[in-house]
Amino acid sequence: MPPSNGSISPRLSRRSFVTALAVTSAVTALPLGLGSAAARAAGGNAANERPVVIPALQNWAGSTGRYRLEAGAPIVVQAAKASELLALARQFADDIEEVTGIRPGVPRAGRGVRGGLRLVLDPADRHAPGGDRYAEEGYTLRVTAAAVTVTAPTRTGLYYGTRSVLQILLRSDGRRELPTGTAHDWPDYRLRGFMLDAGRRFFTPGFIRDQLRLMGWFKLNDLQLHLNDNEISPAGGDWSQAYDAFRLRSDKPEWAGLAAPDGSYSRGDWDSFEDTAAAHAVQLTPEIDAPAHARSFVRFRPELGLKGGNSDHLDLAKPETTAFMKKVFDEFAPWFRSPEIHYGADEYTGPEEQYRGYFNAMAAHLRTLGKHPRAWGSLTEMAPSGTSGYDRDVTIHSWNNGWYGPKAATADGYEIVNTNDGLLYVVPFATYYHPLGLDGPYLYESWAPHVFPGDQSLQPHDPKLRGAMSAVWNDLVHATYTQQAVHGLVEKTFGTLAQKMWSGSGAGLSYRDFTAELRRGIAGPGLTTLTPTLAEPDQISLDAPATASSTAAGTRPVYATDGSPVTRWTSGRERAPWLAVDLGQSRPVQRVRVEWGPEHGTAYAVEVSDDGVAWRTVAERTGRDRAGWDELGFPATTARHVRLRGRERASTRYSVWSLQVYDIPDLALGRPTTASSAETATLTAPNATDGDPGTRWASKYTDGEWIEVDLEQTRTVRRIVLDWETAAGRDYDLQVSADATGSSWRTVAARQGRTTAGVDTVDLDAVQARRVRMLGVKRQTTYGYSLYRFEVRG
Repeated sequence: MPPSNGSISPRLSRRSFVTALAVTSAVTALPLGLGSAAARAAGGNAANERPVVIPALQNWAGSTGRYRLEAGAPIVVQAAKASELLALARQFADDIEEVTGIRPGVPRAGRGVRGGLRLVLDPADRHAPGGDRYAEEGYTLRVTAAAVTVTAPTRTGLYYGTRSVLQILLRSDGRRELPTGTAHDWPDYRLRGFMLDAGRRFFTPGFIRDQLRLMGWFKLNDLQLHLNDNEISPAGGDWSQAYDAFRLRSDKPEWAGLAAPDGSYSRGDWDSFEDTAAAHAVQLTPEIDAPAHARSFVRFRPELGLKGGNSDHLDLAKPETTAFMKKVFDEFAPWFRSPEIHYGADEYTGPEEQYRGYFNAMAAHLRTLGKHPRAWGSLTEMAPSGTSGYDRDVTIHSWNNGWYGPKAATADGYEIVNTNDGLLYVVPFATYYHPLGLDGPYLYESWAPHVFPGDQSLQPHDPKLRGAMSAVWNDLVHATYTQQAVHGLVEKTFGTLAQKMWSGSGAGLSYRDFTAELRRGIAGPGLTTLTPTLAEPDQISLDAPATASSTAAGTRPVYATDGSPVTRWTSGRERAPWLAVDLGQSRPVQRVRVEWGPEHGTAYAVEVSDDGVAWRTVAERTGRDRAGWDELGFPATTARHVRLRGRERASTRYSVWSLQVYDIPDLALGRPTTASSAETATLTAPNATDGDPGTRWASKYTDGEWIEVDLEQTRTVRRIVLDWETAAGRDYDLQVSADATGSSWRTVAARQGRTTAGVDTVDLDAVQARRVRMLGVKRQTTYGYSLYRFEVRG
C-alpha cells in the first residue's frame, strides 16, 4: 500500500535513518582501513593489505611499514608546474587539517625537500592496464615511510589521488597513518554522474556547491542540473494553474519574468558552481528541457505553446518556436563552462516530423555554440517510422527501454549513458520508482553501468557506453520535504554508485562491510549545508542536541553528534571538561563510542542522568595513550542525558570527532524472518528486519496475516517496535514462542483500535523468547498489513 500523495512528512529523520545490512557488533564497527590497532598488531612483517577507499583502488602492491603524518609536513609541487598545482596543494593542505586535525606545512614548489607529501604532474605518466582511462583521470600513489607521492598525467588524476590519501587517513585509527605500498588507480567508465531535478524544486546555491564537493569526494564527475520543468498533470487540465520553474536569471530586460519567483540562479551563482566544480574535478552539465516539460517557456511566450498556450508543450509547427529556443541557449550558453549541454527532447507528443526537425536543429545549434549535445532517449516512441534522418552526434541518456532502449540506441550508432528509470530514479516520497532511495544491496551485488532491465544489458565496457547516471526527480511539486531530506535519500547509495561506476565491480568487501566503510567516510571536507543522515545501527545520538562545559573558538558541541566525520568539538583549557548529549527522552543505553581527535583524553568517564542534574558514572577509562576510537560498554540502563567527562588529558585540551550513544541492540536485525504472505515478490518479510527504513513487508489483503522473526536462540525480550506503513493493523497481537519451530505461541500484548500509521512501541515485562510474532486480527484499510520495521529489543 503506497503512502498518500498529500503533504508528506519525510520518514527519513536523521535519527532514525540506518542503513541496510548494518553492522551491529563493536568489533565490526572498527574501521576496516589499515592503520587500526588490530591491523598493526596482526601485520608484523606481512605486506600491507589494500587500504579502504571508496571507490576502491584498482591496483595495490603493499609493502611493510607506515607513513606517519606529522604537523608541518611539507607539501611540495614541481617548480615547473607551480602555477598549475599550488592551488590544488593549498586545497589539499586545508583538507588534511579538516580531516585529521593536523596542519601540514605551507605548500611550496621546488626540489631538495625531503619527506612530506608530493604532487607530481607528468603528462607522460601511463599505466598500461588503465589505458586511455588512466591517461585522462588516473593516478599513482606511492607511500613510503618517509614520503607520500601522487603522480598523475592530469590535474583531475592528481585531485583523485589526494581524495584517496584523505580517505585512507580518515579511516586510520588516529587519522595520521598510511600503509606503505603503491596504488595505480583509474576509472573504467568515462561518465559517472548524478542528475538533480532543480526545475520542480529549488535547491539553494550552498546545496549545489556541497553536492559538487561530495561528488568529488567519491570521484563522481558529472552533475547534470535539470533547470526547468513543471508539474506533470495540473488539476482539471488547467495549465495556467500549474507549477513551473526556470532556474536561470538573466539581468537583461528582455528575459524579465522567465526566471521562477520562488528561486533562481544568477550569473554569480552559476560562476560559483563552476568554480566549485572545477576545484573538485566535476563537470557541471546544464539541462534546459524542451519541447515538452516546457511550461515555463509557454508561460513566458504563450503564443508558442500548443492548445493556445494551455499546455506544457511547445508548438513545433511554428518556426519562431525553434528560433526562440535557440535564443534561450544563446543567452545562457556563455555561462556554461561544460563542453556539453543537455537539451532534453523527451516525452513530446507532437508530430514526428516536427519533433525530428527540432531534435536536429537544436543539436546542430549547440555545436555552433561549441557544445556537444546530450538528450533523453525517446526515439522508439517519437520515431515509429524509424530513426533514419536523426542527428547521430548526440549522446543519448537511455532512461527507459520502451522509449529508446540501450540496444536500439547503440545499434543506431549513438553513444549512451545508462540512466535507466527502473534502476536509477529516485522520486522522493512518491508511490513509484524508488521513493525512499535506491536499492543498495542490488546495486552493489548485481548492477553495473552496462546492466539494464530485461534483455537490454550491454557487454561490460561497451565502447558506446559512456557510463551511468542516477537521478532525483521531484515530481511531487506540492509535497512538503526539504533539500536535506533529498540528500538523505541519495546519500545511502551515493558511495555504492560511485564504486560501481568507477570499476563496475565491488570493493572486495561484502555489502555489509562496504556499508560500514561508507558510513565511516560518508562525507569529505568543505561541506557547509549537507549533513550526514546515516547512523550506525542502534545509535540514538545522531544529530542530538549537545552541550559542553567549555568550547574552543571555531568548534561546537554538536559537531560531535552531527554525523560528519570531518567536524569535531574541542574543549577549553579546563582540566576536566564535559560534553553532554540530550537524547530527548529517557532511552535504554548500553554503550558509548568516542573518536578522540589529536588532543585526546588519557582518563575519562561516561556518566548518565535522567534530568541533567543528578549524574551517575557507568563506565571509566584510564591509561589511554592515543587518538582514535574507544568503546565503553556497561550494563543496560535508562537515561535521557549521557555525557563524557574528562579527567586527564594528553595536551592542553580535549577534542572529539564523534560521540555516539547506543540503544540496547535490536535482536531481530538481520535474523530469519517469515510471513504468512507477501503482496509482491519485493515486499517480503525480511524487509522488516533488514535495518533499512526504505524497505517494507506487505501482506495480502486479508485479516489474520502474520510476520515472525527467529532470534536463533532464546533471548530476553523487553520491547517490541512496529513501524507501520499506511496499511497498518487496527487490532493485532504480539506473541512469543519458546521453541525453535514456533509450534506454540502465547500472547504478551494485544493492541486494539489503532487508527494511524507510524511507530508503535510496546514495552513488556521481561519474557523469554526464541521467536516473536505479530499476528494481525483486523486491518485499518482495505489493503493488507505493511511494516517498515519489526524490532525486538532486550
